[in-house]
Amino acid sequence: MKLRIVSVLVASVAIAVAGCGSSDAQTGTPKRATTTVANRLAGRYAHYDVVAYDSSLLKNLIISYGFTDLTVKGGRLIAHESFCHADQTTDQPIMTTISDAGTRAIKPVSIAVTLSTKDGRARLHRAETPTGVGIHFADPAHDTLPTDPADPRVADDDHDGKPGITVHVNVSGSLEGDLYIARRERFAYDVTEQADHSLTGTVEDHSEQLILGATDPVFNIKSDWSQMPDLTKSPIFLKPVGKNWDCTRLMAARDTLFPPAPKVDW
Repeated sequence: MKLRIVSVLVASVAIAVAGCGSSDAQTGTPKRATTTVANRLAGRYAHYDVVAYDSSLLKNLIISYGFTDLTVKGGRLIAHESFCHADQTTDQPIMTTISDAGTRAIKPVSIAVTLSTKDGRARLHRAETPTGVGIHFADPAHDTLPTDPADPRVADDDHDGKPGITVHVNVSGSLEGDLYIARRERFAYDVTEQADHSLTGTVEDHSEQLILGATDPVFNIKSDWSQMPDLTKSPIFLKPVGKNWDCTRLMAARDTLFPPAPKVDW
């Protein structure tokens, strides 16, 4: 049974904090109205998203915290994501953790969103843009993931002296060790403006992950995993906060900003 649990650990270490996307067009409203809406939305938002993953043996939720900064440039709304912390929960007695340094190593590019309005409420779409973590791609959209931890593209992005990003795995307290991974983050979201000026919606994730090595060979096993098709299991909440907010203040205010962390319920 222990090996059966460990064989699906790859699904549980997907650190789905965002590699986000791009669009060159804003549609749905005349330019003047769109610019007015963009100016209204500009500011810093506390960012909370959940991505629900499934495999044949494991169900898993990755919960990410950070900031989305919306700025207006040339009448267009530009989104920039930065991240602070990530948690995960599964339907198995397995715990996986990634350091905040590993989470903060995910640095999506700033990009224009597609902006429209309906019934006076703004709608934003941010399409995916591939972003490497634990690896430095020359062409993030098309370069292959490495298979060798000595590949010169592999980067110690969490600065712990190990290849790629380190994920610590604990199986019921009886077996634990580290995985070293590289990822291509592929993350998009759609959000709608709410009466309290927050933005809420859903996340779509097509990230790719590769194990570079492990402290115990039992962890170095491939597993198929994918996002749950029901996107209501993968919500995103963006809450307006002051421009001087940082990660420490965000995590201290977590319970007043966001709903309780979800549990696997499917």
